[in-house]
Amino acid sequence: MARRGAGTRFVLQLSLLLLLRPGGTLGCASVAVGSPVVLLGSAVTASCTIWSKLCRGLEQGTVQITWMLDNEPVAGTQHCGPGGTEVSNLTLPQFNRTQAKLWCWVEWNGTKQRVGMAEIRAGYPPAKPFNLSCVLNLSDYGLTCQWEQGANSHLPTSIALKCARSRAQVVTGCIPQGGHNCCTVPRQLLQLYRQMEIWVSATNALGTAESEHLCIDPMDVAKLDPPALKSIQSIPFQTDCVALVWEVARSNAHMELQCELRYRATKDPTWALVTGIVGQAGTTQCCGFLFGMQYHFQMRCRRSSAQGYWSEWSLGRNYTTHEKAPAGKLDAWWSTQPAGAGGRMEVQLRWKAPRQQEANGQVLGYCVTLSPRRRGRDPPTVCNTTHTQCNFSAPARTRKVYLSAYNAAGESAATEVVLLERKGQPLARLQTMPRGERSLQVHWEPPLAPVTAYVLEWQRVSSERSHCSACWQMEHDVAATTALIEDGIEPFQRYNISVYPLYKDAIGVPIHTAAYSKQKAPSYAPKLHLKSISKSDAELCWDPVPIEMQNGFITSYTIFWANSTAEVSSAAVNPTLSSFVIQELKPSTLYKVHIMASTAAGSTNGTSLTLVTTVLDDIEIQFLFLTLGLIFVLLILLLICFQKNGRVKQQFWPSVPDPANSSLGKWVPAELQQEPLQVPGVREPGLATISTVTVLERVAGKQPSTRGKEPATETTGTFPTVPQPYVRQEGPGVPGRSWAAAEPCQGPSGSGETIQYARVVGDGYKGQQHAPPRLYLRSSSTQPLLLDPSPSPKPYENVWFHGAAPHGCPGDGGCPEEPPATFPLLQGLRISGAEELHDCRAF
Repeated sequence: MARRGAGTRFVLQLSLLLLLRPGGTLGCASVAVGSPVVLLGSAVTASCTIWSKLCRGLEQGTVQITWMLDNEPVAGTQHCGPGGTEVSNLTLPQFNRTQAKLWCWVEWNGTKQRVGMAEIRAGYPPAKPFNLSCVLNLSDYGLTCQWEQGANSHLPTSIALKCARSRAQVVTGCIPQGGHNCCTVPRQLLQLYRQMEIWVSATNALGTAESEHLCIDPMDVAKLDPPALKSIQSIPFQTDCVALVWEVARSNAHMELQCELRYRATKDPTWALVTGIVGQAGTTQCCGFLFGMQYHFQMRCRRSSAQGYWSEWSLGRNYTTHEKAPAGKLDAWWSTQPAGAGGRMEVQLRWKAPRQQEANGQVLGYCVTLSPRRRGRDPPTVCNTTHTQCNFSAPARTRKVYLSAYNAAGESAATEVVLLERKGQPLARLQTMPRGERSLQVHWEPPLAPVTAYVLEWQRVSSERSHCSACWQMEHDVAATTALIEDGIEPFQRYNISVYPLYKDAIGVPIHTAAYSKQKAPSYAPKLHLKSISKSDAELCWDPVPIEMQNGFITSYTIFWANSTAEVSSAAVNPTLSSFVIQELKPSTLYKVHIMASTAAGSTNGTSLTLVTTVLDDIEIQFLFLTLGLIFVLLILLLICFQKNGRVKQQFWPSVPDPANSSLGKWVPAELQQEPLQVPGVREPGLATISTVTVLERVAGKQPSTRGKEPATETTGTFPTVPQPYVRQEGPGVPGRSWAAAEPCQGPSGSGETIQYARVVGDGYKGQQHAPPRLYLRSSSTQPLLLDPSPSPKPYENVWFHGAAPHGCPGDGGCPEEPPATFPLLQGLRISGAEELHDCRAF
């Protein structure tokens, strides 16, 4: 569908175009404007006429006419004209475009078509040319004129140079090409040695403008060829004068010429001008030149009868005047060191080279003597040098030296230098200020005593020791209170300046000051170093910025510090200090610190330093370590006391016998190890039970070992048939005995059945001493047998061991008839095989 719509629209446009141009030759529309060129900003009128009868397809329809100024629609008025025409009129009250196209459109079947166009230009009348000048070139005698064009008119403009001879018609001399504002009138259109009228004409569609008319004789504006300098020589007996010889150009030979001469020294930027020289003379003399100086000479000429153009300057020529002996006195400055052991003093003498008007040539060297030169006798020379300083030794009482300069023509008169002492009155006040990047203005307040001169001395301040021998000058004007220092001054460098007043018989004590000709921000800021840190303070230090890198007077150092929460603080530090303590910091906090160095002309930031405050101060840390050390020492002492003192040890670590894990089981015979464990019906929880305790036969004729304190009784034969129970027996003086024999006793029923019991007393706990048993009892436990009584509950022990002995039971503790069920230990110690025992003795 889109392609079909586009094709239909194209067919309609083509049909309308064919309809509007019947026959392809005659149009049916026309556009007319009041003027195709108008003044910029003025009104423009236009009309568009449509002949409907000549346009096939528009005979019956309504014609709609519209306007477009370039691509911008404008509104016009439409009405019916004579002969069945449709006319649309347009008025633009202010046309502000320099160039535009006005289109007339007609609408047919909803499609607009352009049927006519008019181009309109707008601008201004041509501006008046000015500054017209002409020059006659004698090589081809063409008159070249140039001028300046006025403002742009925005319209095509034709420029022509007009000429008019006397009593002749105006002719076009030349037309500039390529947009240039100059052209050359040929020789055949000129009238030499007669007045001519010349002007510039500019014309466009809005008018014509002419420059001022120039009435000249072409020969008056002729530019001559320059002369040529042939030779320059010094005039004898007049040593400050020279004679010059030149030759004029051949093209100028028939003219009367007026010439000028200029010259300057090689290093002098300004020229000296000599006027009123007659060109035909070919030679002239000039005076006032310095001796031994090289000069550069040039010459030019013009017609003397007219105020025409000067020729170009001739090619330059150099000439050096002859020399003579230097004249004048030398400015000298000195310093002395006291005489040593040899009786001679060291002198440093400095002087300024003579000015050119006094040097009278090239100075070859300087001579220093201790006495003046006399006729027929030359004094001894202490220094002969080409430099402007000399170090020499002289007798301690030397007060005068003599200085002279010499060149190829001779030697100057000696300058007397008096070595005065520096003890005079100093200046009242001294100050400096910059005069430029490479100069300093020094002001001082003169002393009350009359002075003969002032000496200004300056030295560049640097970290390396240096001395400038030429950095001084002398002011001979006794009324002067200011001086300008220009030699050796560099921007961004510090200079120490000293001023000495010179008196007739002494040198004044100097006063000093420091100055910069220009300042800027320091080249870099100092690097921070952490000197010490605590939980609330941090001491920083830094090395001062070298003098060469300060670039000005350091006005202050500023310390900035910030923590992780971006809390920034700062403090200004006096520039004379090189350390600073930051206070009121937070413990265990990270800070970033940097320093800024400032001068009057700017500031420079240094690199950042990261630091972390401590949790405790040094004193607190020392106290903490001391406390911990004391606590550790006390613990060691307590452990030693517990290890050495058994009673104290028993209080903290009591002996807890464990019969179930004793070594009694190791002494039980192999045939009895499998006997069933006799466990009472009721057992106290947590109490260990001994499975079986058996009393073995003693070997006949063998005595058991007597490791205890009581002597053992030797027995022979077997144990008695009637078993005797073992009871604890502790005799006087026998503490801690391990075993004792018990006598038989009857059971509680009185039936004569005997039940054997034994009380087990364990071995000593760990390091306790004990006596080994006389009878060897074995148990299934691997734990060593304890000496101390089993820690049975107190009530049980009171009932059975501390009560009254039953009837028929020997011993001091009595013999129970039958172990109660509540005594699991006694139940476990029930002795088996008592019928085989026949004897039971204490051993």
